[in-house]
Amino acid sequence: MDHPRERGLGVDPVCRVLELSPSTHFARKKRPKSARRLRDAQLMPLIEEVHADSGGTYGARRITRALRRRGHGVARCTVERLMAELGLEDAIRGRRRRTTVPEPSAPRPPDLVDRDFTASRPDRPWVADMTHVRAWSGWAYVAFALDVYSRMIVGWQVANHIRTELPLDALEMALWRRRIKKDSGLLHHSDHGSQYVSIRYADRLADIDASASVGSVADSYDNAMARH
Repeated sequence: MDHPRERGLGVDPVCRVLELSPSTHFARKKRPKSARRLRDAQLMPLIEEVHADSGGTYGARRITRALRRRGHGVARCTVERLMAELGLEDAIRGRRRRTTVPEPSAPRPPDLVDRDFTASRPDRPWVADMTHVRAWSGWAYVAFALDVYSRMIVGWQVANHIRTELPLDALEMALWRRRIKKDSGLLHHSDHGSQYVSIRYADRLADIDASASVGSVADSYDNAMARH
């Protein structure tokens, strides 16, 4: 709360607006920093130095190794946290992460949806997709199935990988929640990612007599409903 004083504002007026006691402010200023914050204060300039020496190319893993070589025992998660506070990123951080990996050799079901993302009844179709989100410890990948009729996500799963198990677990949740049987007439639409055209995924859809549909290659419009 020191910066308001630099603009001609005293502590008392600011505390009145924030409904805080001035004594609370001064007590907090006098309170000694925690051991963690003291350690952070020592590490942050070192992290900035290593990052700058690398030309801005080093990420948390390589900075952690560099600091350890210098005799600073530090955990990678600590470096990741402090890099986030410092606004530092590695050279490949901005690279687009891929969740759809085409598999040209796998049998590909026809496109039964043909960009018509409307439905007159539940479960025709479901739209399945995967995406990624930034988490405290790194990247997390999310697979989900959305019922076009209700616009509800009927199944989802989160993991630190994009193997077939991820969307398959999301599918299993959806089948369980919606109590899908063999005579349900389920229509399942997805992109052409290797996970969705894999033998395991295709066999699971065949087990319940679901109609599998796969959108066109490299067409972001086919994911528009899933990302809605």
